[in-house]
Amino acid sequence: MSLGSELRDGFVTGILIVAPLAVTVFVVQFVVRRLSGVLDPVVAALRLGRVVNDAIAARGLALVVLVVGVTLLGLLASYGTGRRLVNGIDRAVSLVPLVSVVYTGVRQVSNALSEGDTRFRRVVVVEYPRLDVYSMGFVTADAPAAADAAAGEETSTVIVPHSPNPTAGHLIFVPDDRLHETDLSVSQAVRLLVTTGVAESEEEFEEMREDLEGEHPSIAD
Repeated sequence: MSLGSELRDGFVTGILIVAPLAVTVFVVQFVVRRLSGVLDPVVAALRLGRVVNDAIAARGLALVVLVVGVTLLGLLASYGTGRRLVNGIDRAVSLVPLVSVVYTGVRQVSNALSEGDTRFRRVVVVEYPRLDVYSMGFVTADAPAAADAAAGEETSTVIVPHSPNPTAGHLIFVPDDRLHETDLSVSQAVRLLVTTGVAESEEEFEEMREDLEGEHPSIAD
């Protein structure tokens, strides 16, 4: 093998090793910056800087406060009074133009993940946005009578979500005989969407990690 070929192969191998590390560093930095923007107001509001002098420790304490608060909110929402409060907030937000669209979409996906197939009936594959191109969708309900009349047959309402953000997508009406059934659960389908089709289960994530470590042992070190 010539020197040029060896250098080229070495460069490609180096890229394969450095790229995952660089992406990981970028994602961690992004998350830290986002968390700082969320935690700093909590630190200031609760005056946690007076409790601990270190800024990082104060942010850590603020994170603990947020986790405890979210947990208590979840417990409160499990009982009658808390549930009525949450329902009241839902109704109030649903009255706000534009905001209600985003909020309702996020709530629908979170409910589907936490409660199973209660909002989304089943996962299907439809020929969309053109012939011979197939997209994954969620059947949500029977289509309106106007859609049945236009198609000349019974149709279903299908949400074709975007990836990796399944809270956005397209609402389409599809004839029932053109719905291709799948054996995917809603949570598996959402996991596929947010990982851009890379994996649909935790086991597959673990296999991916092991494969990566096997190909590039230095990454695991």
